[in-house]
Amino acid sequence: MTETKITEQDLRELRAAYEKNPTNAILERTVTQNGIGNVSYDETATEKLNPVFSVEVKTGKVSNQKQSGRCWMFALLNTLKHQFGAKYNVKDFELSQNYLFFWDKIERANIFYDRIVNTADKPLDDRTVQYFLEVGPGADGGQWAMAVSLVQKYGVVPTSAFSETNVSESTGDLKSILNYKLRNDAYKLRNMVNDGVSEEDIHDAREQMLAEVYKIAAYSLGVPPKTFDFEYRDDNDNYHIDRNLTPKSFYEKYLSDSDLDDYVVLSNSPDKEYDKMYRLSAQENVVDGRKIEFLNLPMEDLKNVAIAQLKDGQAVWFANDIARQSDRKKGFLAENLYHYDELFDVDLSMSKKERLQYHEANVSHATALTGVDLVDDKPTKWKVENSWGSKNGVNGYFIMDDGWMNEYVYEIVINKKYLSNDKIALLSQSPVELAPWDSLE
Repeated sequence: MTETKITEQDLRELRAAYEKNPTNAILERTVTQNGIGNVSYDETATEKLNPVFSVEVKTGKVSNQKQSGRCWMFALLNTLKHQFGAKYNVKDFELSQNYLFFWDKIERANIFYDRIVNTADKPLDDRTVQYFLEVGPGADGGQWAMAVSLVQKYGVVPTSAFSETNVSESTGDLKSILNYKLRNDAYKLRNMVNDGVSEEDIHDAREQMLAEVYKIAAYSLGVPPKTFDFEYRDDNDNYHIDRNLTPKSFYEKYLSDSDLDDYVVLSNSPDKEYDKMYRLSAQENVVDGRKIEFLNLPMEDLKNVAIAQLKDGQAVWFANDIARQSDRKKGFLAENLYHYDELFDVDLSMSKKERLQYHEANVSHATALTGVDLVDDKPTKWKVENSWGSKNGVNGYFIMDDGWMNEYVYEIVINKKYLSNDKIALLSQSPVELAPWDSLE
């Protein structure tokens, strides 16, 4: 085993080497007074990121997830609301994110209990058991398939039928109490299984635990409606009302033109073999719901089908690493926006594959592509509908250069009709099961 102690001599040499270069003192003053980001920021990277696109989906005002991790849910609902707006001539229609969020809390708790009971025979320090406990069973984040599972099981409602609450807009306290409660339940369930308690008694205990989760969610988010009346005015000021709808009948009547089963997730994860299907079952949130599966393809394939879907007037859900090379305030996503390597004179070169392998890449955010600028049929920049409110970017929309797409986009969701026949054939393969802690989790 290598153990390298830093000695006093080492420290003297480090300081002497630093002080030997007079530029270091200048940059030290510059960075300490202005910050790393400001000093390494390259304005020239944004010169061509003007908010004009040759292909653009008609959209309205952006949503605002506020202090919550529901981007994956917002991104799917945004694509659905655009379909509604186009069909019924309502520009700024909004679907309730809080409604799906409530049911996600219930379903996540339920499947978490299954996972704890099913792994109770494993030691507590088993990596899979630790993953289920560590990732936060009460967390907000998720995948496209998770949102689909909720929509297909519970339907959707307009925001007017189930609005945001103080807690849904700032979920930190709810996450904390659910994590605590579910880990406490995990402790009890593991003990019950290992003490030989009957399956019936374990089932009864689970039912009580789930009832308590329901109560916590209801206090925090409200109780979702069973039925509601849907009233709206279209953009021509015509009044409409549809009475006594259920969430599922509302979805089936107004939003089922595009069958969610026709959509597939394409990934660009170069740490894995291309033209293969992969599954991440450890993140699935609904028992017997939509499987979290990806068809892994080169980035050019993802771009081509994304452009085809945008040309047909449909937004494209996509997952990315929003914290990298981004200017949140101005709404720029540019591959070379910050030159940290030049500022510190260090080698930071890593390929996308290497960043995924060494945990430097993170699928941290989901948004929607709503436009692309094509020059000689090649994309140069993309329009991104974010869910951070209208004060960021251009009225809430971000502009992404094509290099950023290459480096920091990992998944898109596409109607499979845009895929070639050979790619459609790949969808029928048995997926490779990924470890819970895979780079795409």
